[in-house]
Amino acid sequence: MTAALTTPAAPAAARVPRQWRWLARLHRPALICGGTLVLLTAAALVWLGGPLTDASAAAWKAYNACAWDKVCRYDQDAILLYKEVYTWTTAAVLAVPFLVAAWAGGALIGRETESGTTRLAWTQGVSPTRWLASRLALPALLAVAGSGLLSGLHRWAWTAADGRVDTAKSWHSSATFLAGGTVPVGLALAGLTAGVLAGLLLRRAMAALATAAAAVGVLWAGVHAALPYLWPSVTRVSSLREGPVGSGMHVGEGVLTAGGGRATAPCFTGRLPDCREDLADVGATAFYRDVHPAAHYWPLQLVATGILLAVAALLAYAAFRVVRGTTGTARG
Repeated sequence: MTAALTTPAAPAAARVPRQWRWLARLHRPALICGGTLVLLTAAALVWLGGPLTDASAAAWKAYNACAWDKVCRYDQDAILLYKEVYTWTTAAVLAVPFLVAAWAGGALIGRETESGTTRLAWTQGVSPTRWLASRLALPALLAVAGSGLLSGLHRWAWTAADGRVDTAKSWHSSATFLAGGTVPVGLALAGLTAGVLAGLLLRRAMAALATAAAAVGVLWAGVHAALPYLWPSVTRVSSLREGPVGSGMHVGEGVLTAGGGRATAPCFTGRLPDCREDLADVGATAFYRDVHPAAHYWPLQLVATGILLAVAALLAYAAFRVVRGTTGTARG
């Protein structure tokens, strides 16, 4: 009697790396294009924070030392090139979460659900939840690595120019703030999970692509609007003659009244007679301005990133619920 030969099923731990290898082969063009974009942008940021910053700083030093009764010579091209490269590299860093979301919605999930290949994959020994986990894990690692590298280099390049290049953006400039620190990483992960969920729900590649990119736009705008209120601000009080003072990220400003309340400022300098009368009419005793100083940079970054990570976790949870509801599986 001959015993039947059976091949034992591969353990779950072995199936996940196999899924990752297959996923990498399937999306090789996107990985090559994405990796090229990250490397080129990283190289441009290194160039920006090194030679371009040095050249622009030297040009500004020469410009500020100019005696205008004589011929003034300074390297204007270095100043303009720094501004141009800074603008384009900042845009490239900000575009990464949108590209991740569009790819996740259109190619990673939307194309497979539209063509029906997901059902085929689920019959090949991979449960729906493990299939989804493999679609999330490797792209999440790549998104964190790519966006983290670029945002870190962007922050380094900005720091190299701070105080040396006169036209360098302030730390609280919207694009500069959102392209540096940890916020791009949170946006990239939220974009990834938004794309995955859109692909599962819409089952159309182009619709999921557009929806995921729009979702990142909404998150970007939401972070921008909520940012000043994510950490307690500092209040600067100044005299009516002096006007509002305090540099940094502005939260609000106005006048303080004799009763200790706050009111909208009718004007902003007590040096002018008309303004003095208007300030007296509202009972103003001083100006105030609520600001975030530079010391609040990392608290604001970390709180905003924490919110984005929570959104990403909720979207990932919703995606697993959709898969389980679609296939009728309680667990993977």
